[in-house]
Amino acid sequence: MEKMENMSQHQTVTILRFLYPIWAIMGAFSIMYVPSALIVPGNAATTASNIISNEFLFRAGIAGSLITQLIFIFAALFLYKLFEQVNKNHSLLMVILALISVPIAMLNTLNSVAALLSLKNAEQMMFFLDLNAQGIIIASIFWELWLFPLGYLIYKSGYFPKIIGISVIIGGIGYTLGSFMKLLMPNFGLFISLLEIMTFGEIIFLVWLSIKGAKFPQN
Repeated sequence: MEKMENMSQHQTVTILRFLYPIWAIMGAFSIMYVPSALIVPGNAATTASNIISNEFLFRAGIAGSLITQLIFIFAALFLYKLFEQVNKNHSLLMVILALISVPIAMLNTLNSVAALLSLKNAEQMMFFLDLNAQGIIIASIFWELWLFPLGYLIYKSGYFPKIIGISVIIGGIGYTLGSFMKLLMPNFGLFISLLEIMTFGEIIFLVWLSIKGAKFPQN
């Protein structure tokens, strides 16, 4: 396998066009779909019954969460390779913020494992599931912060439309405010939902990168 440092920017984008969507799909499956399909907030008995009836799906969510973090490591490194010529310091900051989230998220997955081992005690199981949800909020703080240097690099690079870089930075603002609102005032559901609308910038970048790739200056 060719060493990353010897890869061209075109090769790096080709890998990211494949890797980045897989990361997003796996993340959506494990962090969004599985909990929404199985967990009933405030109803431990029904949640336990759902997990028992769909144990493989719940286990797939655990595995998917771990795989998501592993893919995220490589996605962040390839993005560093893509943008290091634009601004090495901002590229390094982007990678550091991204990688800090990985051990937090992977260790937090233990709460899901503990919930699976506690199915006979529905209340205890629900405690671990709630703890997992709070752990995701903590990990997401770094998922949000890395969007600021990423958005800056997208904007400055000229590889993508500048509006995408701006939208990614706005997404970072929405994610950050949303996470702290969930911790400080979790009952403000409507306001949190409005903040989450701001996060579409990251999705726009993902879609553009996957479909259009990047436009590099002609040498």
